[in-house]
Amino acid sequence: MSKMKKTQLITLLLFTILGCTGQTEKERTTISDDFDKSPPIYYGMPEHIESIDTSSGWNQNGQKILLTGTVYENDGRTPASNILIYYYQTDINGKYQHKENEKNSLPPNKLGQTHGYIRGWVKTDRIGKYSIYTVRPGTYPSRDEPAHVHFHIKEPDLKDQYYIDDLVFDDDILLTTERRKKMENRGGSGVLRLVQKGDLQIGERNIVLGLNIPDYQKGESIESLSGKNIGEDIISFTPFHGWGPDKGTKTCPICKYGWYHGILFFVGNNPNWDEIKQWLSFLEEESIIREKYLKIYFVYGNENGFDKQTRIGELESLGKELNLEKVALTFVPSFSDKKSEIHLNNINPKVENTFILYKRSNVIDKFINLEPSPDNFKIISNRLDETVNEYFDLPRSKK
Repeated sequence: MSKMKKTQLITLLLFTILGCTGQTEKERTTISDDFDKSPPIYYGMPEHIESIDTSSGWNQNGQKILLTGTVYENDGRTPASNILIYYYQTDINGKYQHKENEKNSLPPNKLGQTHGYIRGWVKTDRIGKYSIYTVRPGTYPSRDEPAHVHFHIKEPDLKDQYYIDDLVFDDDILLTTERRKKMENRGGSGVLRLVQKGDLQIGERNIVLGLNIPDYQKGESIESLSGKNIGEDIISFTPFHGWGPDKGTKTCPICKYGWYHGILFFVGNNPNWDEIKQWLSFLEEESIIREKYLKIYFVYGNENGFDKQTRIGELESLGKELNLEKVALTFVPSFSDKKSEIHLNNINPKVENTFILYKRSNVIDKFINLEPSPDNFKIISNRLDETVNEYFDLPRSKK
């Protein structure tokens, strides 16, 4: 891709190229025998690193991809600037090839290991953004792993770097359900859900610093009293729909409506129906305003005296009373129920409510015991607007 075409593409995708500070780490010239624990992230590193990079694999005859996203502080909400990301990957044939004359190409260590020549660095800009233009990697010839891109993080105020989950591709047939369940979610989910823009495939991978990193020394870990953490993927589950567009079915909210924004409103053993009704009325209004770009589900998991027909009747009455047309009212026997697989999402039945905001199956925010009030309504609405991606989603709500 020519320099002019790349500039036009970046403009089209509404990227703001902002200045980044150069790195001050001294380039390492030695190569460790253990690439997994002590990768040579500084070998061949340039003095000045920007938030946008084009890999040495870009010119290969394969599918061009753009890896992009935002890096957040440990709270999962505050953009983190000046974060160094080191990446490396196979070529289109699934091999870590080394080129003698390739700038920054990493030679093999004494054990014959190498990161190959498709490797590089980006440093997040002032709003935490990064972008990498590269080629989609091939699967190892052994086909024992899904195709992937390795990421390592170096924070300016931490001594050591750490690896996060590899970037893998949602449409890869080797990325089975069992593999997904075994993911560590280091830094959040690494599963990329690609969109096609002309000849380019674009995948968004946001990163939460320190998330699920053992012995992480900076700040406090994200509170996880109920539900998956910000940055992790929601695990698919199948509630029964008592009211709404899928009434009478067992339909997975994430599988059927997982692309744009979604809200899961969980209530367990301690329902406050006055507050629930206020929340549902607000969420119905948001659904109408945002049309197909927002799907909302009330998931009731009260295990006390559960009876399916009684529960259906309760939700039907609630839907009619509030005149709900968009919001789905669903239920599971309990939040520990294994048949529906809701248990995999770690919802606490003892809290009054759990709100999970997600986009493309990934948790973008979470609130526990949130009271219905104008200020909290605004928090939800603003958070949806703040997490819009201009080339994946509707630019903003129509309010």
